Amino acid sequence: MLLALTGYQTALVVVAASFIVFALVAALVVPRSRPSFPGRRLDVFLLVCGVFFVAQLTAVLVLAEVGEGDAAAREGSAASGETTPPPTQTETTATGTTPTETTGTTGPSPATGDPVAGKQVFLGTAGCSSCHTLADAGSTGNVGPNLDDLKPTYAAVEKQVTNGGGVMPAFKDTLSQKQIADVSAYVSSVAGS
Repeated sequence: MLLALTGYQTALVVVAASFIVFALVAALVVPRSRPSFPGRRLDVFLLVCGVFFVAQLTAVLVLAEVGEGDAAAREGSAASGETTPPPTQTETTATGTTPTETTGTTGPSPATGDPVAGKQVFLGTAGCSSCHTLADAGSTGNVGPNLDDLKPTYAAVEKQVTNGGGVMPAFKDTLSQKQIADVSAYVSSVAGS
């Protein structure tokens, strides 16, 4: 089991184990040899406790988020049979080659969706424009994130539309896979332009 841990899981285990060992030693071992513990060094003891507490919370919050991204990437890779892309890929455009960030999830390439049909899904079928701001669609919704500011990748849009998240509902039972691919292609191609 320990050999199958990813990097974030290993870091989380190390921080948790350190915190547990410190707590056990401070509660069970040290007081037997020093009954007045922590005595005059209470401030140092409280500082060390605070550092361990903050380290554990940070590990849980930050490293768990990283782990969710890794898990989503593995799920996407397993479902599509693709491997996880590197953190940065290059995209060739009419103006040259530019680096683009990926979200760690994989999915069909933007070519599998039709951006023109996706605009119709965004404006009508799915009702995305009522919640999201997207200049190309002329929408100014403010319930969900501003897509022009977010500039999501195709894979990120596809995942969010399919599974939902936060206040956004999942559309996997409402929209067809083609409609999801179309709206993903549309949003990822026009957001921020």
